Amino acid sequence: MPPPVPAPTPAYRHYAIHVPATTANVGPGFDVAGIALSLSLDLKVAIPTTVPSAPSSPSVPSDAYTLPVITYSGLDSTTVPLSPYKNLLTRVALYVLRCHQIPTFPSGVLIHAQNNIPFGRGLGSSGAAVIAGVLLGSLLGGLELTKARLLDFALMVERHPDNVTAALVGGFVGSYLSSLSPTDLAASSIPLAEVLPEYPEDAGPEWGAHPPIPPRGIGHYVRFGWAKEVRAVAVMPRFELATALARGVLPEVYTRKDLVFNLQRLAVLTTALARSPPDPELIYEAMKDRVHQPYRMKLVRT
Repeated sequence: MPPPVPAPTPAYRHYAIHVPATTANVGPGFDVAGIALSLSLDLKVAIPTTVPSAPSSPSVPSDAYTLPVITYSGLDSTTVPLSPYKNLLTRVALYVLRCHQIPTFPSGVLIHAQNNIPFGRGLGSSGAAVIAGVLLGSLLGGLELTKARLLDFALMVERHPDNVTAALVGGFVGSYLSSLSPTDLAASSIPLAEVLPEYPEDAGPEWGAHPPIPPRGIGHYVRFGWAKEVRAVAVMPRFELATALARGVLPEVYTRKDLVFNLQRLAVLTTALARSPPDPELIYEAMKDRVHQPYRMKLVRT
């Protein structure tokens, strides 16, 4: 009796996704200015060249269909959920797919994430994951979304544009959210919590099956100049600080004097960091802030 013929090894198309860490709320640029850094989240994505048809709906079983397999290495890799319905990368990717009438992932996808951005240390780990997820969704669906549309999807998940914009376009950027119409505002809450690492305990195939499609032009940005002599140095604390806690200590009302102080310095900072050679004294003064840093100082003192 002849030996059994081994199943053929599937062939894959291989792709890479690179997303930088970011520092946001730069100096006086609270919720406005962000800078992309050299640390990064990098994905290696393998998509089978021949795949079974995906189920017609998330709840339709298929013996030949398999969900994506996710692996992680690098910082904080042991704390990341590996279910594609609970992992932030794939949840965002699935949101993008479903907004384009693609109910689930392609079969047999392999995703490896190399993470060099520490969680909860102010270096945009969740923003990088959101951008990586949006790029992954565009890749898996063959959507070829423009940067503007990618940003729309990212801002439906992460509502603070400074981190995600810098992670998407790189460099030193200023960004803002558009004033949405009442209809668009009704669609601004999707079944992905703003507290990004959290997810419902029952997250599964049907969770978020019919999400709202993002309005177009949610966010806008401009890239500022950056002098070749200027380098960014990130100092990472030994403890995590939740975004909700950091925002919770900020006042609801500011004085006109403090707002004018920040506006003056932000206007100068966007030019000061581009001047070659740099003026250290000008940059030092332009980095001062009265909107967020004084109130958050008590959270990071040791």
